[in-house]
Amino acid sequence: MSPPWRLFADHLRLTVRLTPNGGRDAFDGIETDSQGETYLKARVTAVPEKGKANKALIAHVSKSLGVAKSSVSLVSGETARKKILRIEGDPEDLAKKLETLSG
Repeated sequence: MSPPWRLFADHLRLTVRLTPNGGRDAFDGIETDSQGETYLKARVTAVPEKGKANKALIAHVSKSLGVAKSSVSLVSGETARKKILRIEGDPEDLAKKLETLSG
């Protein structure tokens, strides 16, 4: 199974499947969808209205990886469950941290 992230020169792109109203802010491992794409399962306590769940996801990812919130941005999936995040920083270092977080 390939990881749900892709490395670029100065950033990493992470595919996430977000569950709002998830009871807690957490990562629940990596899964593969029916098309064979992998994604990191994440849940947040925030509700999916007015971008609150997206903001909570960005805050949770930035805190978990030890980067500033401004280093994490939403590339696509603003209103969808599946999202792509761009995380600025050393891609190798970020990938290592994600490996430990994703279980």
